[in-house]
Amino acid sequence: MSSVTFQDVTQSEEIRTYIRQADATLIALGFTEHSFTHVGKVAQFASYLLTQLGYSEHEAELARIAGYMHDIGNVVNRIDHAQSGACMAFRLLDKMGMPAQDVALVVTAIGNHDESTAFPVNAIAAALILADKTDVRRSRVRNRDIATFDIHDRVNYAVEESHLELDTHNKTLTSFLTINTEICAIMDYFEIFMQRMLLCRKAAAFFGLTFKLNVNGQTVL
Repeated sequence: MSSVTFQDVTQSEEIRTYIRQADATLIALGFTEHSFTHVGKVAQFASYLLTQLGYSEHEAELARIAGYMHDIGNVVNRIDHAQSGACMAFRLLDKMGMPAQDVALVVTAIGNHDESTAFPVNAIAAALILADKTDVRRSRVRNRDIATFDIHDRVNYAVEESHLELDTHNKTLTSFLTINTEICAIMDYFEIFMQRMLLCRKAAAFFGLTFKLNVNGQTVL
């Protein structure tokens, strides 16, 4: 079997269809954006992280593929979407001719990315967790009626700036957020995202890194 590349995956109209339909499901449920912008950002950062930490280009490519495909299970149901997405990815990638060892790594990462059941069981899974759970930004909010925002809308909309910094010398990965506290109290952010941040801490620890959260110039985690 020949290797399946990230370009092969992004050019697959079959996979693109599942990403579009999964996002349409989440639109109907009132969730934030999970379409090509989100999966593209997740794919890019997961790959970047492994590259910067000295992993091979092939492993970075697999992380890129896992990031791109990680949310397709939402086409089945939001509940257990990591597991259904992993099963879908297995069939799709196997059919495309990806070697079993590579399929196994991608499927494992996808199946372990959602915070209800997630664990950084390998480098690709850990990178996927960190890339996915730190994608908090105003542009993910699709509801334009602020008066009807739920807490998830409000928290994401309040984030005016968000970026990640990897410091390999000090072995830290820091999520920097600028939150408009007139829209959302910082405590509301923690109410929604504490479980995700603790998961990020576990994923960072896999790489020997300390995960930090800096909100409005103050280190809070």
